[in-house]
Amino acid sequence: MLSHARWGRLPLTQRLTLFFTVVAAAVVLGLGILFLVATGRHFVTLDQIALRDKQHLIEDILRNAPSAQDARRRLDEALGYHHGLYAQITNAQGELLFHSKGFPADAQSARAAPKMEVEPFSTWKRGSSIYHTLRFEATPAYSQATLRVLIATDTDHHAQFLQDLRRDLALYVAAAIVLCAFLSWLAARQGLAPLREMRSRAAAVTSQKLGERMPVEAVPVEMADLAQELNRMLDRLQEDFQRLTDFSSDLAHELRTPISNLLTQTQVALATKRDAATYRDILASNAEEFQRLARMVADMLFLAKTERGVDLPHQERFSARQDALALLEFYEAVAEEKRIRLRLEGDGAMEGDRLMFRRAASNLLSNALRHTPEGGTITVRITDTADSTVVSVENTGSEIDPKMLPRLFDRFYRADPARAHPDSEGSGLGLAITRAIAEAHGGSVTATSSKGHTCFALVFPHRVTQT
Repeated sequence: MLSHARWGRLPLTQRLTLFFTVVAAAVVLGLGILFLVATGRHFVTLDQIALRDKQHLIEDILRNAPSAQDARRRLDEALGYHHGLYAQITNAQGELLFHSKGFPADAQSARAAPKMEVEPFSTWKRGSSIYHTLRFEATPAYSQATLRVLIATDTDHHAQFLQDLRRDLALYVAAAIVLCAFLSWLAARQGLAPLREMRSRAAAVTSQKLGERMPVEAVPVEMADLAQELNRMLDRLQEDFQRLTDFSSDLAHELRTPISNLLTQTQVALATKRDAATYRDILASNAEEFQRLARMVADMLFLAKTERGVDLPHQERFSARQDALALLEFYEAVAEEKRIRLRLEGDGAMEGDRLMFRRAASNLLSNALRHTPEGGTITVRITDTADSTVVSVENTGSEIDPKMLPRLFDRFYRADPARAHPDSEGSGLGLAITRAIAEAHGGSVTATSSKGHTCFALVFPHRVTQT
């Protein structure tokens, strides 16, 4: 028997072939053994019938014989033409009255037995020969004494037939097992052909060729679920790879500008000798660029953590209105400078990390302040429902193209391709961080824009679902 480790390393085709072959061999061998046993029993039954028939014949001869000599003559005539059939008749004292020619010696030696202590039908073995025997008693017409009769039939012809049958069955079983093994291998190979097709499709998937998919319609029903799951996995991988590619491209683009500014200012400063005030101005400008780079790196690290599933550092229950009011007070000076009116409506309980909630709401407020025209209004609306708390930030101003709404939360994405706000300190990661914070709380964020109003809504479930 194969060990568990070796069995586990066998190819699936060989496993199925071996399993089907063993099953087929067991079935064929079982049928062969059953046929041999049934044939042997049938021969025994035939011998019993033949011996009973001869019993009736001997009883009829003894009932109609006028003398012992006449009985012997009739018995010799009736039984002399039956090859392999023997008879022996003795009286109560064991004296032999009749026996067939070639009668087994073991049977003759039993004639002295005073009583019949064996079953009427039995089996005798003499050397390599086996006999089926029948014992009975009969009363002749010429005497009142009971006679003991023993008849036997040779089973050599049955044994020869069974031996030939066993040889033929052995050849048939061997040929059947070989044929079943071949057919099992063929069936297993054909049945697993869809897996080989799926393997070839999977081998064709590379970083430059992620569009390859499993043939769901061309595989059996049992493999369709596996093919669908593999296709979903490939879809996710393709989406993540595309996002990573876009992120790398956007990151290189975003880092190029501040690094180029730093390099240019440094080269200009080194080109000619300048006074201390000029150097201080250049260093101050460089420090601003370094701060921007530091914020960008910090934001990217935060997003990288959320990709792997971030745990909420501090979970607590707090009032969304109080934190929203604190943020409005913080941005009040900027709003007054642009003559923007800030409003707060509603209240609701929050469950989660307070600092992360403030950061998400702050990103939405700063984004609204950048895009709200002078004299506009920003409304923070808090709605408490049965299963969640919704915090929405709505501002007046120009509408966003509906085609751009799904991409607003992508990294480094800006709805204005021309970057119409050069004074903005945003790095294009604020909304992506907001979405990551909402998802870390088990919630979501959505954006709508119509009729001069743009609204970002944060949904926080009452029970935080950890990722």
